[in-house]
Amino acid sequence: MDTINIKFAKVFSRRTGPRKIEEGNNSGELHRASLLPYVKDAIENNKKIIIDLDGVLGYGTSFLEEMFGGLIREDHISFDELNKRLSFISLEEPYLIDDIKNYLNRAATWEKQ
Repeated sequence: MDTINIKFAKVFSRRTGPRKIEEGNNSGELHRASLLPYVKDAIENNKKIIIDLDGVLGYGTSFLEEMFGGLIREDHISFDELNKRLSFISLEEPYLIDDIKNYLNRAATWEKQ
């Protein structure tokens, strides 16, 4: 399986912002829209995405929830597909990986209701 490697700090930004675009710069919503083409490419071409979270000056919880949970809630990509395609690296803040997986799980649970 081919791999798409994304260094968050280089592809997106070293600074993250609020949840929604209207709330300020570098929002989770904006970055989710930027990530979506990578996700669609991975699904269509049977690729895996590895996102390196290191090098960023911090992640807010609402930012991460919007960026990753929003892929399920807003973009209607299945949890199973994302679980199969997305993996993460974080040597600086390893707990972020579990946080993101929890946001994906919660969004999937919300979708089923």
